[in-house]
Amino acid sequence: MDIYCNQEHELIRKTVRDFAEKVIKPVAQELDEKEEFSVEITRQMGEIGLFGMVVEPEFGGQGFDTLSYIIAVEEIARIDGSHAATIAAHNSLGIGPLEKYGNQQQKEKYLPMLCTGEKLWGFGLTEPNAGSDSRGSQTRASFDETSRQWIINGSKIFITNAASPITVGSTVQVVSDEKDGKKEFSAIIVEQNTPGFSAREMHRKMMWRASNTGELFFDDCRVPEENLLGKKGEGSKIMLSTLDSGRLSIAAMGLGLAQGAYEMALEYAQERKQFGQSISKFQVISFKLADMAVKIELARNLLYKACWLKDNNQPFAKEAAMSKLYCSEIAKEVADEAVQIHGGYGLMKDYPIERFYRDQRLLQIGEGTSEIQRLVISRHLGI
Repeated sequence: MDIYCNQEHELIRKTVRDFAEKVIKPVAQELDEKEEFSVEITRQMGEIGLFGMVVEPEFGGQGFDTLSYIIAVEEIARIDGSHAATIAAHNSLGIGPLEKYGNQQQKEKYLPMLCTGEKLWGFGLTEPNAGSDSRGSQTRASFDETSRQWIINGSKIFITNAASPITVGSTVQVVSDEKDGKKEFSAIIVEQNTPGFSAREMHRKMMWRASNTGELFFDDCRVPEENLLGKKGEGSKIMLSTLDSGRLSIAAMGLGLAQGAYEMALEYAQERKQFGQSISKFQVISFKLADMAVKIELARNLLYKACWLKDNNQPFAKEAAMSKLYCSEIAKEVADEAVQIHGGYGLMKDYPIERFYRDQRLLQIGEGTSEIQRLVISRHLGI
């Protein structure tokens, strides 16, 4: 048992692992090849409580701590990155800002249906010309005093869960004012069927092919005044603070992917025979596996510590950035070595390690690139 885990954490791990093995694993390869988002599996993940895990029960959540949620993401990612992405993005980026910054009316309206797996929510931050530089957003919202509505124009891109058949809306960062060349940002709730708003699913992805990724378009999209999330001018604060918690879930995806890749490599190395013995007996292979195990152990301890800090109301932003950086980087290293151990078979779609090798690549980009994580860490160091 891990020093950060109790019996409840281990029960959650077992429950989610069993679900991932029995429900997701048999169809993961097929869904990846078809680029098919599964509404049915998403609903099943909701039925076992994987959505709204840290939301208070009064709003339909499970009331678990952060580590419980992170373990759930880790265990799904051990089997498939696409379904882990659905959970991670919906909980951290979709539900997160609504729960933390929403008023009572907004929470009561949206959170209960988002905690069941029946509906999904997007996080509209990234734009074609605003990635790492989130303040480069060009999507704008002007306030019409007569109708008491926000009028939004612009677009967003690479938004997970934003264009699925069960998506009901997104939280969107907009430029709500500009004075002397300085932009003011606000966060606005936009429901899916709002006139002037459209969401288009993106295809031909290299990775997470069974998750939903969308482009959002706003053409004189009008939403009521009460759809403002938090206060006017707090948009950047809302979106960036949400990313602090989101980094933990991406780290969990990296950790889970590394664990799954390592287990595949270990099993293959013990079964594959060359020169009269299993290749695991050769020092060059056994050392690769040993290095993988060390990296995974270090990654898990770092991530779980960050979760402990958050759950105990301690500053955790630096450790979240460190976890996201390290877990995503070791996911790349472990997946690469796992393919090497598989040899030519590792390059074939018949073996799931090929999918893992593709899926890991986004982890060093999404929710803050590895370069941005190093920038965040260096700032925490006072540099």
